[in-house]
Amino acid sequence: MKVVHINTFSYKSTGTMMFSIHHQLQSAGYDSYVVWGRGRAPENDHEFNMGDSLGIKLHGVYTRLTDRTGFASIRSTTRLIDKMKVIQPDVIHLHNIHGYFINIELLFSYIKKNNIKVIWTLHDCWPFTGHCAYFDLIGCTKWKTGCYYCEQLDTYPASWRVDASRWNWKKKKELFTGADITIVAPCNWLKEKVSESFLREYPIRVINNGLDLAIYKPHVSDVRKRLTINDNFMILGVANEWTKRKGLNDFVLLEEKLRKVGVTNFKIVLVGLRESQVKRMPDSMIRMKRTENVSELLELYTTADVYFNPTYEDNYPTTNLEALSCGTPIITYRTGGSPESILPEIGVVFEQGAIDEVVSYLKNNFRAKMGFQIQADNYSELLDGRNMMDRYLQLYEEIKSKY
Repeated sequence: MKVVHINTFSYKSTGTMMFSIHHQLQSAGYDSYVVWGRGRAPENDHEFNMGDSLGIKLHGVYTRLTDRTGFASIRSTTRLIDKMKVIQPDVIHLHNIHGYFINIELLFSYIKKNNIKVIWTLHDCWPFTGHCAYFDLIGCTKWKTGCYYCEQLDTYPASWRVDASRWNWKKKKELFTGADITIVAPCNWLKEKVSESFLREYPIRVINNGLDLAIYKPHVSDVRKRLTINDNFMILGVANEWTKRKGLNDFVLLEEKLRKVGVTNFKIVLVGLRESQVKRMPDSMIRMKRTENVSELLELYTTADVYFNPTYEDNYPTTNLEALSCGTPIITYRTGGSPESILPEIGVVFEQGAIDEVVSYLKNNFRAKMGFQIQADNYSELLDGRNMMDRYLQLYEEIKSKY
């Protein structure tokens, strides 16, 4: 069976997942190929970088002018389709297809014309909305019956005033329905949202994300000494990109309120900040830019006494799993699929924005790891990426058996 995987990036969590599934399928005897829009150069004839930097920039400008992301990149998508005409895939495995690199109209016309089976792993809500990737922050439900008067035009994929959300929603419904698609959601929260959208006609399977526990495990280091944290209680926050929905300002509130109730023996460490955010956050915090050094990140997770994830919109955050794999408990909000990885013995879940409750809890639990004893081996069902791979392979075998 021939399979083509498509994702925006060759890196980040979605790219890593795509490559992991690709290699697993190859090991199982599948003829698997990977395609991405941004990232490194291909290393063999089973990898294809659509790499059109000018096209990506033009697609971004087109989106800002028209609010119709996904309807440019004709040249790069034509190249991709020419490539697939040679491969003749039995299955196309989609991940993120937004990101200014692909034309969804051309792609789905090709898929439907050739009756190609599709597995679509959703990493956000963009496939069934008229504009946004998430909608919880404003409590929007228009996506259920048809988007209009979008309130989030300034969020990714941002538009300069033009609102094409009604047109986008109708066009996506037209393109994305009526094909042979199996939806994969990484959490029950997203499965529920999909079942309320126009994608509900498709079978929806939950396959939780997982980690390579040979890599993601405790890394003992001298971080406390290096960052002058010393004996202070370390509160860690990590994001690939700190935006409003990731709750960056809640760390500012957390620090202010902890000091107001007389707690001073703590240190907040933030990772993934832009230069402007580094300058804006309080000097009392340890502020770090994004790092691609996994070992460095694991040292921070291992050293931290708690990982605080005040996310307001999310799917199934990988950072939660990363912290747990290093033995660090989590405090998070009841947002999206974030609570689904938090069992009572490994973390605490609060309602969104309940900073006063978080402060009260921390004030009474300022001790190493908050008294939690987390051994990743005890949570292999939750954390181990091999379980995720086994479930994907099972899905592929089910599809294969129908040929």
